[in-house]
Amino acid sequence: MLIYMVRHGQTDWNAESRLQGQKDIPLNETGRRQATENGLALAKVLARDAVGFDFVSSPLGRTRETMERLRRAMGLDPFAYRTDERLKEVSFGDWEGYTLPELKREVPGRIAERRAAKWDFIPPGPDAESYEILSWRVGAWLKDVARPTVCVSHGGVIRALFKLLGEMSADEAATAAIPQDRLLKIADGSIGWL
Repeated sequence: MLIYMVRHGQTDWNAESRLQGQKDIPLNETGRRQATENGLALAKVLARDAVGFDFVSSPLGRTRETMERLRRAMGLDPFAYRTDERLKEVSFGDWEGYTLPELKREVPGRIAERRAAKWDFIPPGPDAESYEILSWRVGAWLKDVARPTVCVSHGGVIRALFKLLGEMSADEAATAAIPQDRLLKIADGSIGWL
C-alpha cells in the first residue's frame, strides 16, 4: 500500500477555529497557496511516477479545489481525478459553523462530554457523526485502495487513518494536529509526515 494524503488548504473557518465538518467552505488565499505548494512538493517526490497513481478527493469544494491546484502544480490535468463520498469530513451536525468557545457558552455540559470522550462523542443533529463512525467510512475506503494513491481529504479522515493503522490510540488520534501544508505518506504499514 502506498498513499500520499493531503489535507485541504486553509479556509476562513479553519482560520477562525470553526467546526467546519461537511459545510462547503471555500479555500482562502493561504489555502490556495498551501495547495499549490503541496503540489510542487508532491511533484518532487513522485516525479514521473505520478502517472501510475490514482488521484481521489473528497467531493467537498475545498478538497476538490486543493486537488485541482495540486495537480496543476504537478503539471497534470487539474480535472483528471475522481471523488469518493467516503472521504468527506466528519459531520458535526448542528454544531457546524460554531467555535468551541461559542458552544461552551451555550452548552457547557456537552462540551465537557466531548472533551472527556472526543473519539466517540456525537454532536446533536440528525447527520452528526463521531470519529468512530467516520472511521467506518474511511476503513471501507482504505480496503478498496488497490494501487498507489494520492488522496486529498480532511483532518478527521486523517485522524481516522492514524487510528485504523494503529499509529495512535483513539484519544491521541482525536486530538492530533493535522497540518494543511504537509504531505502524509502511508507505505507498507508505516505512516509519517514529509
